[in-house]
Amino acid sequence: MLDRRAVVNGAWWPYSHDAAAELPDLIAAVDQRLQRTTMLVGVHRNAWRRIPQRIPARGRTVRVGWFRHADPHVIVLFFTSDEPVTLLMIPPDTAAGPAEAALKLTARNTADLSDDAIFALAHLPPDPALRATAESMACCESETRSSTSRPSAPV
Repeated sequence: MLDRRAVVNGAWWPYSHDAAAELPDLIAAVDQRLQRTTMLVGVHRNAWRRIPQRIPARGRTVRVGWFRHADPHVIVLFFTSDEPVTLLMIPPDTAAGPAEAALKLTARNTADLSDDAIFALAHLPPDPALRATAESMACCESETRSSTSRPSAPV
């Protein structure tokens, strides 16, 4: 059961900023782990390169929406039913120690923690360039590692 009071429901540490390459594995992992069917993924436009409008996934197509007004460290997955899942996206170039600490923190009760607080506790400073960009944009735009290896599924 997901904690709806939490700002994020888990975390994800992708290998790159290439959404076309990273999202298929995330969708497959979330679908399997939560026994749900992802229909739409919302990402921050400036946090990714190569954002496709659609991603093939297990016999269907998942739409990808991109936003500029949302938190750049958050990705949201919407399903055919149930509430959406919000994941803290740990930047791909993050060192293993802080990234693993952020993954562990989000696996706990984070109801009273913002993403910036999780990053601070994990000794991973928020990216001020992305935060400033996110705050300066006003509208929605959408197509409506352990040390040597990373977890393949979100935590």
